[in-house]
Amino acid sequence: MRVDFDPDTMTSNAFYRLLTAVVVPRPIAWVSTVSAAGTANLAPHSFFTIAAVEPPIVQFTSVGRKDTLRNVEATGEFVVSLAPEQLFEEINATGTDFPPEQGEFEAVGIAQEPSLLVKPPRVAASPVALECRLHSTLGLGDSTVVFGRVVHAVVDDAVLVDGHPEITRLRPLSRLGRNEWGTAGETREIARIPFERWQDR
Repeated sequence: MRVDFDPDTMTSNAFYRLLTAVVVPRPIAWVSTVSAAGTANLAPHSFFTIAAVEPPIVQFTSVGRKDTLRNVEATGEFVVSLAPEQLFEEINATGTDFPPEQGEFEAVGIAQEPSLLVKPPRVAASPVALECRLHSTLGLGDSTVVFGRVVHAVVDDAVLVDGHPEITRLRPLSRLGRNEWGTAGETREIARIPFERWQDR
């Protein structure tokens, strides 16, 4: 037996909780920005994915108008750092609603390093950083989708195997439903089947 859920008869918060419990796991964009006043902001965003490859564009969604969105709109730059398992508590702490004038790097005690091409700093302990310049934004109801063109990427050589990032070394966190978080866990590998080979099955 299936249970029906009608978004038109539910509160937006109730349907949000349903969506975030079934669209799982969601990768986390740990987004750093700098305000117009110069404050370095850092916050996790779990509505995150790749939007395009040529040009390379990533996207994350700000639900409501948060410091990250305001800073990106003001400066046109941001950095996405990978959210690694060993920084679980720090990542969660940067989701606290600090006032705009209080930077999360300093408040939580997270070491930063300078980026190469943009002003927002990287998370020094994160193995991956994608430096981005704002491509565009798209307003959808109470949310804003932010598209950023990746202008530089950096990967710690400790997570590379034959030049390729290795999932067991990256150890990325993901968001699930409620207050649940996920780890990479067991991985499986399988190649796509070319149509010519499929016909021969």
